[in-house]
Amino acid sequence: MRHYLKILILLVTSIRLSSQEIPPIASYTTEDYQAENQNWSISQGENKFIYAANNKGLLEFNGANWQLYASPNETIMRSVNVVGDKIYTGCYMEFGFWQRNNLGRLNYTSLSESIYSELATDEQFWNIIALDDWILFQSFNRIYIYNAVTKDFKIISSETMLTKMVETNGKIYFQKLNKGIFQIENGEAQLVIDDKRLKQNYLINVFDIKGELVFQTQKAGFFKWSNRELSKWEISANGFLKNYSVYNSIQLKNGGFALGTISNGIIFLDREGNLTNRINQSKGLSNNTVLSLFEDIENNIWLGLDNGIDCINVESPFSIYKDNRGELGTIYAAAIFKEKLFLGTNQGLFYRELKSTEDFKPIAETRGQVWNLKSYDDKLFVCHNLGTIILDDKSRIENFFNGQGTWDIKQIESNPDLLLQGKYNGLDILEKKNGKWALRNKIEGFDVSSKYLTLLGDGRIFVNHEYKGVYKLTLDESLQSVLKVEIDNSLEKGLNSSLIKYDDEIYYAFKQGIFKYYNSLNAFKKDSILSQFYNSKNYLSGKLVEDSMENQLWGFTKDEIVSISKGQLSDKPEINRIAISNDVREMMIGYENILNIGEGTYLIGTSSGYILMETDRIIDKDYQLSINSIENSAIGLEVVKLDKSMTHDLKNDWANIKFSFSVPEYNKFLETSFQYRLEGLYKDWSKWSQQSNAVFENLPFGDYTFKVRAKVGNRISDSVATFQFSVSKPWYATNSAIAVYLLILILFSIFMHITYKSYYKRQKNKLVEANKRDLELKELENEQEVMQIKNEKLEQDIANKNRELAISTMSLIKKN
Repeated sequence: MRHYLKILILLVTSIRLSSQEIPPIASYTTEDYQAENQNWSISQGENKFIYAANNKGLLEFNGANWQLYASPNETIMRSVNVVGDKIYTGCYMEFGFWQRNNLGRLNYTSLSESIYSELATDEQFWNIIALDDWILFQSFNRIYIYNAVTKDFKIISSETMLTKMVETNGKIYFQKLNKGIFQIENGEAQLVIDDKRLKQNYLINVFDIKGELVFQTQKAGFFKWSNRELSKWEISANGFLKNYSVYNSIQLKNGGFALGTISNGIIFLDREGNLTNRINQSKGLSNNTVLSLFEDIENNIWLGLDNGIDCINVESPFSIYKDNRGELGTIYAAAIFKEKLFLGTNQGLFYRELKSTEDFKPIAETRGQVWNLKSYDDKLFVCHNLGTIILDDKSRIENFFNGQGTWDIKQIESNPDLLLQGKYNGLDILEKKNGKWALRNKIEGFDVSSKYLTLLGDGRIFVNHEYKGVYKLTLDESLQSVLKVEIDNSLEKGLNSSLIKYDDEIYYAFKQGIFKYYNSLNAFKKDSILSQFYNSKNYLSGKLVEDSMENQLWGFTKDEIVSISKGQLSDKPEINRIAISNDVREMMIGYENILNIGEGTYLIGTSSGYILMETDRIIDKDYQLSINSIENSAIGLEVVKLDKSMTHDLKNDWANIKFSFSVPEYNKFLETSFQYRLEGLYKDWSKWSQQSNAVFENLPFGDYTFKVRAKVGNRISDSVATFQFSVSKPWYATNSAIAVYLLILILFSIFMHITYKSYYKRQKNKLVEANKRDLELKELENEQEVMQIKNEKLEQDIANKNRELAISTMSLIKKN
C-alpha cells in the first residue's frame, strides 16, 4: 500500500510540474557549432566567452559565433576549466592549456607531454579543478596535481576507480569506489568517510550546507556528514529523486541545486531540498541526457547534452508556458475571475486556480473559438464564435446566447443594467433582469461586423471595420435602431487597425500612427506622442490593450512591447519599451493580448501557450562589446590575421579587411544587433544588423578608424570598440614616385622649352628671310616702277623734244 502511495505522490508531482512555467531556453545544435553531438564539460572565461569540451575538440562561443579548436591528439575532449587567461582541457592520454595569442586565436600547450611516460594506460581526464596555484587533473585511475608556478607534478594513484573529485570550501574531496571518501592534505590522500553507503554508491558532488558537508550520490540521494556521523539528508524531494539516476549536479549561487539526470533532463531544488522545477525534452530541452552543468557569470545554466548544448535563462524576467500537447491552442484572450485564471483560445475556454501549477481544465461546452473575455457584474462574459456565454461566480455556465459570433462587450455607463454587444453581423443590447443577463434586442439598421467598438457620452457609437473604415452611428433613445450611419473621412482604413477608449479619449491606431478623436472637430487627428508607439518600419499591428489596473496602454511592434502611462511629474505620457520581438512572442497578429495578473507580472498570449513577464525584474544594463578578430587579405592569397593591439599599415594590394565582433550575451529573448562605421571612408553609421562581421574591400590609401557598437534589445552599448589602421599608397603614388614624376616633368618641360625655342627661332629666321625677300621684291618693284616712271618721263621728254623739233622744223620751213 505504501508503495502505491509513493507512486501516486510521484504521479501527482509530475502532473504538477508539467504545468509549470519554465525559463527561456536557448538551444544550440550540431549545425550551429559544427562539431559532434556530445558535450562533456562547460566553463566560462573572464571575457564571458563560453567553452565546451566536445567529442571533436574545444568549442568557443562569443555570443555570436562558435569556433572549434580540434583536439590536440584527435581524441574526445572530456573536460575544460578556464583559470585566468588559460583554458585547461583534458582528453585521452593528454591534458594541457590553451592561451589566446595577439591574433585572437587559441594556441595549445601540452602539460602531460613532460610526464607522458608516467601516464597510466588508456587514461582519460574527466575533471579539472583549480585551487590556489594548483591545477588538478582527474582520470578514473589517478589525480595529477600540477603546480602552475613551479611546474612540478604530484600524482595520487588509486587501486580502485576514482569516480569524482570535488572542491568544497577550499578542500579537495574524491571517492575511491569501495574504499570511501578521501581528502587531499599536503598532496596526500587521507581517508575521511568509510561508510559503505559512500563506498558503493557513485559520488556525484559534495556541498557545504550551513557548515555541514552533504554528499550526493548517483542513485541513493543525499547524505549529511555531521559530528563524524553519516545520515540521510531528509528532504521533501527524496521520494521524487529515488526514481531518477543523477549524472552530475551543481549548487547555484542562490543556494539551490541543479541536478542533471541520465534520461530525464534537469531537476531544480531550492536550498532546503524542495523540488521547484523539472525541465526535460518535452518541455523544451534539446535532449534528456545531461552530461555537464555550469552556471555562468549572469546565472544562466548551461547544459552539455548528449546531443547539443542548451542555455537556461533562470534569472530571466520572462518565463514560458508552452502547450506541447496542443490542447490549449492559440491564446486570444485571458482574464482573472474569482481567483481563477481563464484562457480563451481557438479551442475553447480553459481555467485553473490563479496560484496553482495544475493543468488547465477545459469547459466542455465552450469548445471552439473564443475571441474575448470580459468580467462584469460578478459574471464572466465569453465572446465566442457561437455567441455569448456567461459564467456565474462559481465558473458555471449561466446563460448561452446562441447565434452569430460575438467579438466584444462594452458597458453602457448611463445604465449599468445594459451592455452593448458587437457581433459578426452588427450590434445587440444585453439586459439584466431579475439578476440574470439576457438578450434584449438587436440594433436594427446596422449589420456590419463590429469587432472594435466604443461609446461616446452622447449616445453615439464608433465601430471600426478593417476593410471599410470607422463608422459613426447615432442611435435612438431606446437603443433599438440606428438613426444615422456615417463613415469618418478623417481616417484611412487599415489592416490590423483598432479602436479603443483610453482615459476617456477615443483612439484609432493603424500603420500611420495613433489618431485621437476631437469632439469639437468631429474628426480624428494624429497624436504625436502616442504615435511614438511604432513607425512604418516596425509596425506590426494597431492592436492596443488597456491595463485598467495600472491605467496604462499596451501596444505591439515587430521588435518590442510598448507601454504608455501617465507621467508622474508632468502631463506628458511616459513611454516604456520592452525588447521582446514578435519572433519570440509568437503572437497572433491583430489579436495580441496582455493581462496584468498582479505584482508587476503580465501574461502575454502566444500561439502555443503564454509568456509571463515580470516588469520589476527587467534591468537596464550595459553590455561588453569586443572586436574578436581582424583578417587581412589580397586577391588570390591566403587570409592573414592582424594583431588587435597594434596599429597596422596595410599594403595597397592587401586593402581587403574583415572585422568580427560580438557581445557575450546569452539571453534567448534579447536580440543583439550591431552598427559600425569606417572613419576615413564613411561619415555615417551603418544600419543596425544582426550580422557580426563587417567586410571592406579595395580600400583607397589613407588613414582609417573602424568603430562598432552594439544594441542588445533596445539598449545601445555605452562602449564603442575601435581599431585604427592605414592603407599605404600604391607604388605609383609614393613620394619617390611623385619625385620621379616631378623630375620627368621638369626635364620634359626643359626639353619642350628648348624644342619650342628652337622651333620658334627657325620660324623667326624663316619669317625674316621671307620678309627680306618680300622687301627685295618690293624694292625691285619700286625700282621698276621708278624706271617705268623715268622711261615714261623720257618718252614724254622725247615726245616733247620731237614736238619742239617739229615745231622748230615747221618754223624753219615757214621761214624758208
